[in-house]
Amino acid sequence: MPDHNEDERATRLLEAQSKAAALFALVESHEVVQAGVLESEASRAVSDLAADLLGVTRHWHKRIVRSGPNTLQTFDASPPDREITDDDIVFADFGPIFDQWEADFGRTWVVGDDPVKLRLRDDLPRVFAAGKRCFENNADVTAAELYGEVVRLSTELGWEFGNVHCGHLVGEFPHERFAGDRAKSMIRADNELPMRRRDPSGRAGHWILEVHLVDRSRQIGGFYEELLTL
Repeated sequence: MPDHNEDERATRLLEAQSKAAALFALVESHEVVQAGVLESEASRAVSDLAADLLGVTRHWHKRIVRSGPNTLQTFDASPPDREITDDDIVFADFGPIFDQWEADFGRTWVVGDDPVKLRLRDDLPRVFAAGKRCFENNADVTAAELYGEVVRLSTELGWEFGNVHCGHLVGEFPHERFAGDRAKSMIRADNELPMRRRDPSGRAGHWILEVHLVDRSRQIGGFYEELLTL
C-alpha cells in the first residue's frame, strides 16, 4: 500500500468523493434514471459515463442500481433485473476508484411525484446529517452507538432501517484487504470499538456512513452514502 501522510490521505479521499458526486450529477443530466430502462442498463450507463467522462476504469465493489421492491434489498443480495417504471423510486450505489483512491457514493431518485417516495428520498440526507452530528459531537462514540443512533433517527422519521450496518472503513484501494475481523471495520450493533481509531493498516480510520431506509408495507426503500469523517 502506498505511503501517504494523513493530510494527503484526507485530501485525496475528498477529491475522490467530489469526482463521485460529479459522476452522479452526470447521471442526472444525462437522464440515466428513467422509466422503461432496466436496472442493468442504467448500471452500464453509469459505468460508461464514469469511463468516458471521468476516466474511471475500475470500481472497488459491484455497481448497483435498484428500483421498486428491489430497493428493499441490501448490498449482498442479487435481486432479479427490473425495469424502472413511471412511478418509481431508484437508488444507485457505486464505488469508483480515482487514482488508486476509493469513493463510495449512493443517492436516490424518484420517477414521478408520489409524495411518500419523495419524503423517503428527502429524509435520507436528514438522517445522514443527524448521524454525522452524532459522530462529530461525541469524541468517544463507538460503532455500535452510532449504528443505534442512526436506527433511532430512522424510526423517529417513520421508516425502518434496512441493514445490519450503516457504514465501513474506506481508503486507498484495496482497503478490503485489511487484515482482521471484517465486522470490526463496519458500523454495526456488535462493534463496540471506538470510531476514532487507527484502521488495520495503522493509519487514521476514515469511514463511510450509509443510510438505507425502507417501508416494507409499500415495498420501497432509499439509499444515501458518502464520507462521514471528512
